[in-house]
Amino acid sequence: MPFFVHVLALAVFAQGTSEFMLSGLVPGIARDLSVSVAAAAGLTSAYAVGMIVGAPLMAALSARWPRRRALAGFLTAFVAVHVVGAVTTDVAVLFATRVLAAVVNAGFLAVAMSVATALAPRDRTARVTAVLMSGVTLSCVVGVPAGALLGEWSGWRSAFWAVAALCQPALALVFRSAPVDAAGRSDVPVRRELRALRSPSVRLALALGAAVNGATFATFAYLAVIATDVAGLPAGAVPGLLAAFGAGAFIGVNTAGRTARGRLRRGALLALGALPFGWAALALTSTRAVPLFLMTLVLGGLSFGVGSTLIARVLHVASDAPALGGSFATVAFNAGAFLGPLIAGAVTGATGDYRDAGWVSALLAATAGVAAGCGARHRRGGSHETRRALTG
Repeated sequence: MPFFVHVLALAVFAQGTSEFMLSGLVPGIARDLSVSVAAAAGLTSAYAVGMIVGAPLMAALSARWPRRRALAGFLTAFVAVHVVGAVTTDVAVLFATRVLAAVVNAGFLAVAMSVATALAPRDRTARVTAVLMSGVTLSCVVGVPAGALLGEWSGWRSAFWAVAALCQPALALVFRSAPVDAAGRSDVPVRRELRALRSPSVRLALALGAAVNGATFATFAYLAVIATDVAGLPAGAVPGLLAAFGAGAFIGVNTAGRTARGRLRRGALLALGALPFGWAALALTSTRAVPLFLMTLVLGGLSFGVGSTLIARVLHVASDAPALGGSFATVAFNAGAFLGPLIAGAVTGATGDYRDAGWVSALLAATAGVAAGCGARHRRGGSHETRRALTG
């Protein structure tokens, strides 16, 4: 595995920490800026929107830039907006910094995926994707709980300063170690790459990714309140529950990276089929602490393992779009991360039962399973294009 892929994973770790840490900082932000909890919580959706908009836009704009310049520019901008966020006293400015941070994060991730896959052989795409995704999962295991504790001890602004500091080693290594143009070209035909979206195999992989990630974050967004209001755990147990989810995710991503090769093999399809039952089991057993922790660990592994495989799948079937393929995956997965909690919020608001977030996740995961099953049937009996839709 090229050393620079691990450098990219370090930057992704810092960015993942920023993306997810806000859930533990909302009460402090609301108090400090004298806004409602709902207004402070709206900052979390700002990041998802910025990722959705920023991924294709930044990938297209940076397609012709030298890879080192693009990576360094995005990471420098990411540091700058966190410094502004750490010192502002205006919630509107803080909201803007969250959107901008997500936009440059999306741009960095899209370029990082194209660079990483260009540095490794094509049959190592899944492994490279797993290394990058391990930065996200480690942020769940370490970064998010640490951010919550830091915010409790020193205030929410200290968490923003910490993210800016976390980016510094990666930024220095990007300037020092990044290939000048790892993609091997500076004249990417953006319109031609967008044609990859016409492929049924690409569209199916993106739809599966959106549904699986929607299922993941529909319940992840409510884990804290499920722990305290449903299971009756103290607030101090929440970082441990989040860390359990992150630990499962780390195991799942690395397992998928060692077994997948850009194809949905039997193990990934079995994991996808198990997801609806897992989320239903969490909804049914979340009143008790031990089953809640156990199911959170298992579902973190299944969700991120399948998700990592689907990202590798997108990059594999969208090989005609080496510069924009990563942005396709980023948009799909963040659309799921945005819509999943939105649907769960509507359902739990109507029923008054936070356990119903688990049933929303089960339904979304079942939808992905049905779509994968339909694709498999077409693969067995359909045209050449539909036959390669899942296994390529």
